[in-house]
Amino acid sequence: MGNYKKAYIAGGCFWGMEDLFRDRPGVIDTEVGYLGGENDNPTYENHPGHAEGIEITYNPAKTSFKHILDYFFRIHDPSTVDRQGNDRGSSYRSAIFFQNEEEKKEAQELIKIVDASKKWQAKVVTTLEPFTKFWTAEPEHQDYLVRKPNGYTCHFERFNTGFL
Repeated sequence: MGNYKKAYIAGGCFWGMEDLFRDRPGVIDTEVGYLGGENDNPTYENHPGHAEGIEITYNPAKTSFKHILDYFFRIHDPSTVDRQGNDRGSSYRSAIFFQNEEEKKEAQELIKIVDASKKWQAKVVTTLEPFTKFWTAEPEHQDYLVRKPNGYTCHFERFNTGFL
């Protein structure tokens, strides 16, 4: 797939995150799945410790990891612990799964920028977790809001401009 890169993030129900990221400039593909949990082969019914997250394949010539994170902080509330909208629990935590020290550093820098902006009522609680494995969710969860345009989501653009 060329010189594409992947980013792994979680910010509440994966359906809404995927739907908003799919049309972003430079994004090639999105998949929903599970990250950072305790069991192999997690499912929607059995994913202890896993976050509902997305895998974003992107073209680094057209966007960057930092710009993906910038948008991420605009479409969910990173100041709530284990909660987005009506969804509660560690599955719905805000997390960035970094693949290397450069991504970790960029995420740390952007969290400082987001906090300094005071656009959110509280400090960012997004966790930075080392990426280990992405488990693709079941087919019925992929492209969910494309198939069910009026389906549940708590994701939307909260700010017209980014943080960068």
